[in-house]
Amino acid sequence: MNLDKFKSIFTVLVLGIIGFIVHKILFHFLVPKAYEAGFIYSIELLYLFFFFFSAMLILALDKVKEKSINSVGYTFLLLTTLKMGIAFVFLKPILAGNLPKTPTEKMSFFIIFIYFLAIETFVTIRILNNKQ
Repeated sequence: MNLDKFKSIFTVLVLGIIGFIVHKILFHFLVPKAYEAGFIYSIELLYLFFFFFSAMLILALDKVKEKSINSVGYTFLLLTTLKMGIAFVFLKPILAGNLPKTPTEKMSFFIIFIYFLAIETFVTIRILNNKQ
């Protein structure tokens, strides 16, 4: 069984878990429990959502790499744009809210989004640098 295919997914998983743990620790000390309990989407759900999309994106990039290494960058841009559109749909209820917890929830959403975007970019660069 070729485990190199899953190396990129494993990287996303490990970095996602590390980010989640750091995020939860910071929330434990900095954010009131009532704020976190009132979030539209829990932190756990957001991490699962973004991990799922990151994993699908990386799997798609691995498939594209097998066919044509020259198309990996374009595929990354297309799938990232699609993910941004879907994330915006998820973000709309948060943006519509005007409660004291809303800025904290917006900031948390964007931090998770940017964190997974950075992970995807890192893994995509690794895929492009391994042109064998």
